[in-house]
Amino acid sequence: MHKSINPYNQALLGEFPVMNESDIESKLAKSHLAFCSWKTTSFAQRSGLLTTVSGLLRSNKEEYARVISLEMGKSIHESRSEVEKCASGCDYFAEHGERFLADEEIKTEAQKSLIAFQPVGSILAIMPWNFPFWQVFRFAAPTLMAGNAALLKHSSNVPQCSLLIEKIFHKAGFPDGVFQSLLIRNTDVEKLIASDHIQGVSLTGSEKAGSSVAALAGKHIKKTVLELGGSDPFVVLADADINHTVKIATQSRMQNAGQSCIAAKRFIVDKKIKDSFIENFCKQIEALRQGDPLDEHTTTGPMARLDLAEELESQLKRSEAKGAQLITGGSRKDSNFKPALLDHVKPGMPAFDEETFGPLASVITVETEKEAIDMANTNRYGLGASVWTSDIQRGEYVARQIESGCVFVNSLMRSDSRLPFGGIKKSGYGRELSQLGIREFVNAKTIYIQ
Repeated sequence: MHKSINPYNQALLGEFPVMNESDIESKLAKSHLAFCSWKTTSFAQRSGLLTTVSGLLRSNKEEYARVISLEMGKSIHESRSEVEKCASGCDYFAEHGERFLADEEIKTEAQKSLIAFQPVGSILAIMPWNFPFWQVFRFAAPTLMAGNAALLKHSSNVPQCSLLIEKIFHKAGFPDGVFQSLLIRNTDVEKLIASDHIQGVSLTGSEKAGSSVAALAGKHIKKTVLELGGSDPFVVLADADINHTVKIATQSRMQNAGQSCIAAKRFIVDKKIKDSFIENFCKQIEALRQGDPLDEHTTTGPMARLDLAEELESQLKRSEAKGAQLITGGSRKDSNFKPALLDHVKPGMPAFDEETFGPLASVITVETEKEAIDMANTNRYGLGASVWTSDIQRGEYVARQIESGCVFVNSLMRSDSRLPFGGIKKSGYGRELSQLGIREFVNAKTIYIQ
């Protein structure tokens, strides 16, 4: 059984039966049949259905947000924003999908030569719990708009969200089987990847999960897109606007109780302004209000699972044992982890080397711009980063030196449907969103006419 547990008070919300092998085979067959029909639909038809999904998300935002908050613990404000972002993502690909996939004519000696972008089949999505709606819609909107079918293997602790998303697509009028939710065990994933009906896999999750799925997909010669962990550097140069920078630093690190792959995690600060930064950052963190995610006054909900909170506590204590200094926070009651700030963090400490997936900010002190760049790049991950400076040209220069899939200058690091999103190094490969994202799971077919 998949259990839905409220992380704030550990109350059991529901239990959902796991599919057996026969159920899985039936879902795969249905997906293939649906694809054979769906791929022949026009872009206008697909766009219209995606727009209907967008309308459903907005009109039922309170209902959906409540399910998200109850099941994974983020504040109700954050859940509403997540649903709204899903709606905007659907609108974006409904509007631009046809143009992104239009034939590209290439001038050659032929009478006509072109690249046609065509759907390839059923795509398996393996998605995490931290943004249980957005991660799915970020995958589904471009994938379905391209003419593929989708099968969702969601995280086992958010079964209500998984089933609800399937219901939304069905209610919007998508043909039966085009989008299906699978409540399965992790051990069932290889059977899915091995199936001839599955033509690609998109995974958002941990480095370990990505490595395992990529190996299985490689074995069966299936394309993958992986968005994995991050230990995002937040580089604060000496000429940064401290007040604005600290405000965004707090938002970036503590939103969603710190449970975001692209949350700022390593705050690399110039020594000249380090004391001022720490003082202001500490005040902002201590002003956060942790509590019941359904309470309108709550700014920080619990972590999504007890084991995750325990792991973060371990990373904190092990970093302290190696010389890091706890400035504020760090106490834990069940899944409720008080937002924490660590100073004197250095390479070799868990708070620097590992992904800290929770409300823990780590400050690293540097003395030069070059040292800041080197420190930012001294990590196995490369998903997102940000640079803070009053000199725009300097900011762009530093951004170009940082090894990361995304770097934002003087702005909150976030995903945007208009821009490609993804990482390098151990943060994965491939891109989601934008024109690059919608072209990940299509056949870029060369057609040459003499």
